Amino acid sequence: MLAFGRWLQSPEGMDCPLQMTIVTFDREGKDNGFVEAARTAGLDAYLVRERYRFDLAVIPQLRELIHRLSPSIIETHSNKSHLLIKAISAARRQRRWVAFHHGDTHTYLRQRVYNELDRLTLRSADRIVTVCDAFVPRLVARGVQPNRVRVVHNAVAPAHAVPEPVRSKLRAELNIRFDEKVILAIGRLSREKAQRYLIEALAHLPQTEGPRKLILVGIGPDMDALRRLTGALGLTDKVVFAGFREDVASFYSLADVFVLPSLSEGSSNVLLEAMANGTPVIATRVGGNPEIALHEETALLVQPGNPTALAAAITRLLRDRAFALRLARAGQLRATMEFSPDRYRQRLWSVYEETLGLNA
Repeated sequence: MLAFGRWLQSPEGMDCPLQMTIVTFDREGKDNGFVEAARTAGLDAYLVRERYRFDLAVIPQLRELIHRLSPSIIETHSNKSHLLIKAISAARRQRRWVAFHHGDTHTYLRQRVYNELDRLTLRSADRIVTVCDAFVPRLVARGVQPNRVRVVHNAVAPAHAVPEPVRSKLRAELNIRFDEKVILAIGRLSREKAQRYLIEALAHLPQTEGPRKLILVGIGPDMDALRRLTGALGLTDKVVFAGFREDVASFYSLADVFVLPSLSEGSSNVLLEAMANGTPVIATRVGGNPEIALHEETALLVQPGNPTALAAAITRLLRDRAFALRLARAGQLRATMEFSPDRYRQRLWSVYEETLGLNA
């Protein structure tokens, strides 16, 4: 995805004198949901038609859009978009380029190749916005000048109360008894999300803690392997694979503990959501997690890949509910104050102003 920002001669009192236009790629030949949502929100949105992932036919379309819209800022959000904007450097002359680095995935060879493309492209951007401080050294190692990097964490919307009838219906659907403690994890079922260590941690929990269930929300390439592991550990009746769900707020409202067992993270949306929903949180000490969740203040942080440490943290929060609720309340306050949409807009606007000031 790309965005074009056009600087307006700001009338007095205008909050944001930058008109944003969304540009995205499409292979279906019809408008998609993302574009429809952008237009509903009052944003101009354009589709660039393509036949396959790196269709060179998109280049003249992008050149024409840049010429017609004459943006002050070009903003890119993916390896592909970074590469295309670098390739048409003549078309973006006299325009500032802000490239967003959302993190790297190493699961597949294709993704590792895309990560290498960033090494060739990001160093050419006027500003690089990444989602956590932990990623800055990685960008510098790729040749990006440190003074061009800015960190803007993701934001989270305020949580809304889930009605009791909705909660009860979900409990019944998932076959959760009211005396069972609920341990929740949400995310793609894949190696880097490390749900296997959480399943192994479940096997380590003391039986004296009473009945509990682990709810895994999400789908992904590790689904079958995780099901086999669950069966091998004798946990089939204690683990629920809930699949892909859009009603995640209902799941947070059921959880006694939310666990993020990842081996790598950037600025985790589910971590922010769990905190905003007032759910006691356990997360691994990786990526941007320690920048969002403060150990012993708003969450418990543990080393990655360690089922024993996960089990100890879960046991602590299930046993000491007063402490768990203190963490949850502090986490909710931090998410609301530090990672609100308004704070995100302010931080992003500062990047725009600074970048446009390079033209002064």
